[in-house]
Amino acid sequence: MHAKRLGIYLNDHLAGSVGGLELAIRTEAENHGNLLGRYLATLIPELKEDQSTLLAVLDALALKRDGLKTRAAWAVEKVGRLKLNGTLLRYSPLSRLLELEGLCSATEGRLSLWRTLARVSVKDARLAVFPFESLVQRGEAQRSVLQRLRAQAADVAFAEEPQPFGTGEPLVAGH
Repeated sequence: MHAKRLGIYLNDHLAGSVGGLELAIRTEAENHGNLLGRYLATLIPELKEDQSTLLAVLDALALKRDGLKTRAAWAVEKVGRLKLNGTLLRYSPLSRLLELEGLCSATEGRLSLWRTLARVSVKDARLAVFPFESLVQRGEAQRSVLQRLRAQAADVAFAEEPQPFGTGEPLVAGH
């Protein structure tokens, strides 16, 4: 196994996890009390667990963490907040849609990471202790909920008349 390339790959995903977690935290704060906010309140601890697992993988493989990449990802997420969203001073339905699209993309990235590590674990016993298949299953469930929330956000963002977001029933049991 090519350790240098694997280290770069894992650090890229670690940076992505930093940006994705910051995005989820901000989006939850802006949607506190609605369906999206309630779901993100349950998703954020899972994202933190995923990040901890990724850090444990780096440690198990004795690979260095790239602090520059993670700090850059944190900063990029903060700069991303400055985008124009159709309003100057308040949260916009377009903001919600774009944030959900970002979270959907981040979930696809995590799924790819876990699937790749599941393949690599066959060749490296140090990775055998990690539950990559269950992380894939959890990520697929997260993707499903986020995609449904994204579709609802699109409906609200582009409706002719203002509509409330996320006043319906939970999308899955417990969320």
